Amino acid sequence: MSLRFPLQQIGTLCCSAVLGCSAFSGEPPKGADEAPPAEDVALMREVGEKANGTIVWSSSRVGNHDLFTMKTDGSDVKQITKGDEVDWFPRFSPSGEQILFCRSKQGWVSERDANASDKWDIYTVKPDGSEPKKVVEGASWGSWISEDEILFVRGTKVFRSKVGSGEETQLMDSEGVSDLDGALLQQPELSSDGKYLAITLRGSKRETGIWNIAKKAWTQTGLGCQVNWTPDHTAIYWVHPTGNGDSRVLRMPLDNGAPPKDVDLDKLQFMDLPGRRSHEYFPQLSRDGKWMVWGITQRGHDHDTADYEIYLWEVGTPPEKAARLTFNSANDRWPDIFLPSAGSGSP
Repeated sequence: MSLRFPLQQIGTLCCSAVLGCSAFSGEPPKGADEAPPAEDVALMREVGEKANGTIVWSSSRVGNHDLFTMKTDGSDVKQITKGDEVDWFPRFSPSGEQILFCRSKQGWVSERDANASDKWDIYTVKPDGSEPKKVVEGASWGSWISEDEILFVRGTKVFRSKVGSGEETQLMDSEGVSDLDGALLQQPELSSDGKYLAITLRGSKRETGIWNIAKKAWTQTGLGCQVNWTPDHTAIYWVHPTGNGDSRVLRMPLDNGAPPKDVDLDKLQFMDLPGRRSHEYFPQLSRDGKWMVWGITQRGHDHDTADYEIYLWEVGTPPEKAARLTFNSANDRWPDIFLPSAGSGSP
């Protein structure tokens, strides 16, 4: 079925769609390992060995979320952070030498409080777990702009900063902006030309869109969450609350930060895994755009507690060729992928 309507109508689909990216939950389950079926093991090897990279993600399998790494074939799983705090939203630097992540200031904090800046700090750590270091006080949603510069959210503002400099440059403030009034700014991602921010809104607004930094103007791109730029920065991709399992990943081309006037959602479909396990979140493309890693649950959508499993897909191949890499009933979320073969190109 083709869904076609103007962009301004995307934000009024239905109440269930509005709730699609909520994250209200209690403490996460520790879970237990499951034995993968033989066909899954074969697919893990086939897909993972071809990718030949490393994945980092946040898991509750030993208690409050810690960071883990594994090879792209699901092997060599290693826990790289420990403690009672919640560690999540890990992101490889362009060179793969550092991982940026959010850490709660103390104990269990739910992702529903992701924008409560007084509850979070931003850290870096080496992929082997060494040299954990706080780089930003009282902030969340950190991502890389370049090897030594990061982007993050504090309150109603988005900043950029050279790592370790202590100096911050404000890129936007949503306070007093009618289109953003009361909204929570989540997962901001800067365009390669530095002119636009792709942002997910939560709180009083539930949508994705583009912020024009110079003009201080907001353009809605649709319902859903977790919007990001494709590596070539000609398009965005995000999770939309339609499709099999009530979510799918869409991809939309942009022209100078603006989306098309009319949208046919089915033509924008990027990934919608068939079968019962198809509630999809946390998509992240590799820096060469050839691979996508993301999380999928069979039921439930709470970011903190649902049984998300990590999947890897070679872009352009049939959806059925996506490989499930984790088999644990804990909460596994927010993966990122680093491929040495992709080099340290621009994010």
